[in-house]
Amino acid sequence: MLRIWRNNQLHALRPNLWDGLAFLIVILLFALLAFAATQMATPYHVGEALIIHLNPSYLPYYALRTVLRMFIALFFSLLFTFIVGALAAKNKHAERFIIPAIDILQSVPILGFLSITIVIFIALFPNSILGPECAAIFVIFTSQVWNITLGFYQSLKTLPYDLKEAASMFHLSTWQRFWRIEVPFAMPGLIWNIMMSMSASWFFVVASEAITVNHQNIFLPGIGSYIAVAIKEAHFSAVAYAIITMLIVILLYDQILFRPLIQWSERFKMDVSNEKRPTALLVLLLNKTRLLHYLGSFFAKLFVLLTSLRLGQSIVALERETSRSRYTQITVWLYYCLILTLCLIAIIALARFIFHSLTVSQVLQVLLLGIYTTIRVVVLIFLCSLIWVPVGVWVGMRSQATQIIQPIAQFLASFPANLVFPIVVILIVKFNLNVEIWTAPLMILGTQWYILFNVIAGAASLPKELCLAAKNFNVKGWLWWRKLILPGIFPFYVTGAMTAAGGAWNASIVAEVVSWGAHTLRATGLGAYIATYTATGNFPKIALGISVMCLYVLLINRLVWQPMYNLAQKRFQLY
Repeated sequence: MLRIWRNNQLHALRPNLWDGLAFLIVILLFALLAFAATQMATPYHVGEALIIHLNPSYLPYYALRTVLRMFIALFFSLLFTFIVGALAAKNKHAERFIIPAIDILQSVPILGFLSITIVIFIALFPNSILGPECAAIFVIFTSQVWNITLGFYQSLKTLPYDLKEAASMFHLSTWQRFWRIEVPFAMPGLIWNIMMSMSASWFFVVASEAITVNHQNIFLPGIGSYIAVAIKEAHFSAVAYAIITMLIVILLYDQILFRPLIQWSERFKMDVSNEKRPTALLVLLLNKTRLLHYLGSFFAKLFVLLTSLRLGQSIVALERETSRSRYTQITVWLYYCLILTLCLIAIIALARFIFHSLTVSQVLQVLLLGIYTTIRVVVLIFLCSLIWVPVGVWVGMRSQATQIIQPIAQFLASFPANLVFPIVVILIVKFNLNVEIWTAPLMILGTQWYILFNVIAGAASLPKELCLAAKNFNVKGWLWWRKLILPGIFPFYVTGAMTAAGGAWNASIVAEVVSWGAHTLRATGLGAYIATYTATGNFPKIALGISVMCLYVLLINRLVWQPMYNLAQKRFQLY
């Protein structure tokens, strides 16, 4: 028997032809990433010209550099999500500050982050290209992290009561509960939000790779800088080459990463479905290997061992200790006092800076401009919801359709919306259209996909038992939507709509002022106000515009999004 067991073990470790092919793919990927990483630390001095070639033969290299930046940003986005998103979901005192702060930060102009961080990173890494690289990665990080964090927070807030009871009954520690219950439950929606964030970050690649500091232009090698140079030189064929390259890159990382992740996340759903689901090509390849399959099982067991460690107290003991603590209330009050004091100091300093140069009437005018932009954002979110909620439900409930629609939606979400702006300007000028109305869709062009991807994730997570029960009882039409679909996808829709609204506020700065050649169109709104005075360098008016934007976003968060999150948690849990 021992000899038979040893022979089986040796046979499992003996590589086959599929192992060779899989090893070749893995080694190629690691070699490309290692080569791109070494290029990120080459010597560089501010003012030194970095030439971007429009020859399409350079595009594979540029694509490699861009993808590496996006995945580094994604790593830090996930790290931030698991720490800050979990803290917001589990601590109601932290939640009251984290969620409004995220809502504000996702509405702050991305270029505002870049203008501050570029100087800091260049000082941290002098005489190296690593400084601008870190600044570009940070900007991509800010375009990804808020959606992922909000999606993870929403999943933890709607954790089924049965799973909470199971964690208490088995006396799981906080570490075990996080990795054994909370992360697996959030995994299906988390993967869809990661895909959406990766797609949305393509919009900001152009801004992050074409950096201006001290009146010096820094063009980092990448698809974004390639597009920026192509637009500047009006090289239409180069723009077409860049779009084709983006399509190929999206299809590649969809097949290598996201398709296997979606298939893997199926095991974390609450329901057991007999529906046959398509298998990713990479998963089929790995399943036919021997040695890699064995190594994968080893690392899976190692991960299970790490997540089984009893780090921290058990949930029951932690709840009892918290309830018995005499100093909890005092600590909370001190925490609130400290936060409020810091906020008051910041508000007073900002008000003194603004009112030193501006009058009350000018402030009231900016508040009025904020109302115009708010109306645009609300109308656009409503119209996009009417379109993408039915589409997302239809796709999410059909796994075969998901496999077809997913890469198409990823490419459309990845398509840089600023490439469409000149076409809109030409149409408005040619047909003499109303600027106030027809520039508004540009605000939502790149962010509407948040609604679609989150609704797809919500529809795919619906328990099959409920769907079959509704079918057996012949529940159709509006009753089907009102009793099953809308309650089931509501938490996911809130996350998507909230993120789309934040992105629309951010995009208003570039969408309310658009130009092409000699034509420049300006809509009435807060975004146009900020864009105008950013170009002239009027810092008091820039500070006033951003402050008013943050004020409106904060009010909408407290009056709309937070009550909707509470409603999703209390009423619309399907388990």
